[in-house]
Amino acid sequence: MAREPLRLLRATAQRAGTAAVSPLRRIRRTSRRFRRPSPHRLLRRPSQTPSPAASPNRMPASFDPAPFDPTALDPTAPARPLVRAAGLAAVTVLGAWIGLLVVGSVHISVGPMDTRMALRPSLTGGTKINVAPLGALELNSHHAPLRLDVDVDRLDPIRSQALVDHPERLSGLQDEVAGDITRGTLGLAVRSCVAVVFGATALGLAVYRRPRRALAAGGLALTLLTASGGAVYATWNPNSVLEPRYSGLLSSAPSVVGNARSIVTDFDVYQRELARLVTNVTQLYEATSTLPAYQPDPTTMRVLHISDVHLNPAAWHIVQSLVRQYKVNVIIDTGDTMDHGTSAENGFLDPVSDLGAPYVWVRGNHDSASTQRYLAKRKGAHVVDNGDVVTIAGLRVAGIGDPQFTPDRSAAAAGDAAEHSAGRQLAEAIRDREATGAPVDIALAHNPIAARETDGTVPLALTGHVHHRRTEVLPGGTRLMTEGSTGGSGLRAVDDGTPDTVQASVLYLDRDTRRLQAWDEIDLGGLGLAKAEVSRHLPAENRPGATPTPTTP
Repeated sequence: MAREPLRLLRATAQRAGTAAVSPLRRIRRTSRRFRRPSPHRLLRRPSQTPSPAASPNRMPASFDPAPFDPTALDPTAPARPLVRAAGLAAVTVLGAWIGLLVVGSVHISVGPMDTRMALRPSLTGGTKINVAPLGALELNSHHAPLRLDVDVDRLDPIRSQALVDHPERLSGLQDEVAGDITRGTLGLAVRSCVAVVFGATALGLAVYRRPRRALAAGGLALTLLTASGGAVYATWNPNSVLEPRYSGLLSSAPSVVGNARSIVTDFDVYQRELARLVTNVTQLYEATSTLPAYQPDPTTMRVLHISDVHLNPAAWHIVQSLVRQYKVNVIIDTGDTMDHGTSAENGFLDPVSDLGAPYVWVRGNHDSASTQRYLAKRKGAHVVDNGDVVTIAGLRVAGIGDPQFTPDRSAAAAGDAAEHSAGRQLAEAIRDREATGAPVDIALAHNPIAARETDGTVPLALTGHVHHRRTEVLPGGTRLMTEGSTGGSGLRAVDDGTPDTVQASVLYLDRDTRRLQAWDEIDLGGLGLAKAEVSRHLPAENRPGATPTPTTP
């Protein structure tokens, strides 16, 4: 009887131990206790054989199976290894991010500039060059979860003055800049590896307090950085320096981009363009009062494409500024200048005579016949409709007005069928002009549906209507360029929570062939916003290594 309390304590401990183990081990232990003992174990431990005096319904005191847990076989039970792996990944990414932010940057000299290079996590990748206080340049250089940030801290006055005093040194600036960038990139790669490993390991040690887990986080961070570096290498686009996006004050200085002619002829060497960029930034820093004036190429014709002003009076001031800044030769407006097309709105068109360049206009679905008649009488305005052609500085432009006037609720809308019909009429008129030996250079229509019908008849077609910018090359070879709203969607934008962006484009055309060589997309902040972005784009036939497209004089 004295052993009975001891047996009870032992049984209680066994229950506690069973409850602490996992469900799978609990099932295994239960199955072992139900297993029949082998004969030799019975011979070696006869004292464990049940006593004959014991009740046949009583189990041995040492046998105490744990109750069956039905959740042990539940397939919906959370998988702890997956949770632990997700936690380790989160700690790794956060630690690596912190490491890059704290110590993942290097200071290098690129030509006459002192810069700081750093890698930052990003969903889109690319390269961003911050030129304080002038603004920033963004390059679509690669696609990876890492972005390269280059901050221009200052311009070294001694090295800058040396370039100004000895212009012959500019010829060697190409190799110097390339070498500086190479050394800086290698140093940044080494420092970034150290930063992500240190950051992930330190955070892993703080969270798990186990060296093994912390080292696992550091190793995983190094693996992720290496994989990201491989993605950068695989998607690297050296030609991205030819199509930068400018923001801030830099967007007011098109001379940084260079003129269209130099882009077409001098863009074959990446280092040369990079050196050109460094040189231009140097010149910008030397400007004390105003930014350098844009010096247009005299062999290039500049066309300003606007659309969908929608009675926004600020649009005329924007157009005047762009005409002066870019030395625009022709303004093309693809319609919806009005909102309701009433006679009371006609006075809004008076400033077109003072924009500083010839104004070519095609009717939109918000412009009435009264609007068209009034505008045709304005000085400097040229209205194109029904396939009519206007020639300005050798540039032949044909257009057709939108067949629908949607503010007129008394007439049912004709739909896309009317747009297709108008487009076919325009295409036929263009073919007739080509038969006379005077081919059309640009086709105008307000609705892109109508403009698509001109595919194959002209090299370039301009439209609007949809209030967002889009560019595509149609199957027949015609480039269709749809402009956003230069009026920021007009007064209706006041009702929206976020103001619409004001958009316009400057097209660079060869004066001899009238073919598109490059274009700048200009985005300005809407109502109450102060921002500006300019991005340069090149047609595929003007990119490095491309075969020149035959042109028709």
